[in-house]
Amino acid sequence: MKINLSMRDVETVLVLGRTLNFRQAAAQLHLSQSALSTQVLRIEDALGVRLFDRTTRTVRLTAAGQVFLRQAANLQVAFREAIDAVGGIASAERGTVSVAALPSVAARLLPRVLMAFRQAHPHVVLKVHDTLSGPAFDLVRAGEVDFAITAADPQQADLHYVPMLSDSFLLLIPQGHALARRKGPLRWADTVDAAHVSMVQPSSVRQYTEWAFLQNRIRFQPAFEAEHLTTIMAMVECGFGVAALPAIASDAVAHPGVVERPLVAPVAERSIGLVTARHRSLSPAAAALLDVLHAHLPAVRHPAT
Repeated sequence: MKINLSMRDVETVLVLGRTLNFRQAAAQLHLSQSALSTQVLRIEDALGVRLFDRTTRTVRLTAAGQVFLRQAANLQVAFREAIDAVGGIASAERGTVSVAALPSVAARLLPRVLMAFRQAHPHVVLKVHDTLSGPAFDLVRAGEVDFAITAADPQQADLHYVPMLSDSFLLLIPQGHALARRKGPLRWADTVDAAHVSMVQPSSVRQYTEWAFLQNRIRFQPAFEAEHLTTIMAMVECGFGVAALPAIASDAVAHPGVVERPLVAPVAERSIGLVTARHRSLSPAAAALLDVLHAHLPAVRHPAT
């Protein structure tokens, strides 16, 4: 049996069931008494059962009416909660925003952005995945994050990329190393004889490093590899070798026992930007977070949707 009742019908039964008075119920529902009577009869016909016993003087709930009243009250509460929840999401006051970011970006740039957003939207749940660029693209593609802040990759053309900032490379050098005594920028070729501690493949840092050496017709062959910036910094400090890292990454793990020198010839500028899925709109809360990001990084533009 298909029953077609609206929330207005539910409200009608609830009001009449609580007042047990057609005149009072009609006034609360802004109906005439005859219109209310017609609506109640239609609801009872649709349910196939009487909800009210009525005489010229009294209105009483039937057993079916009492059951319906209890369930209708629960339904009304659930309906209002659903409306409130949707309204909260639409106004960016509720919901969840997930972001993927390079570890260096997550450590250096995101905290102040997220704190500013949290102060304005305290009930939105925030999730951050600090990960390398390859997995960050995959998370956006799979819909597991709303957007990513990561290094550019032309091979990910199915996703939308908007440049945010560029990040030049520095050489991190142990104190006491011969290269630490040199002043000013160093050429990539100047570091060829030094042991290098490098990020693993397929990190963007490794890709840019290999590209910079290839510009000097040198094949990059690191002595040590590590996945995490803190490990690389610790190995450099202990004297394992030097490390080429972008400035943001270097700042994220800066240590007084390590010397920094800019790298040139070529100047490797790593592009970092906003990655979103094409043809998938952002939630209001995610769009609001981008507004805060825009305020902290004026170069950021909203992605096309």
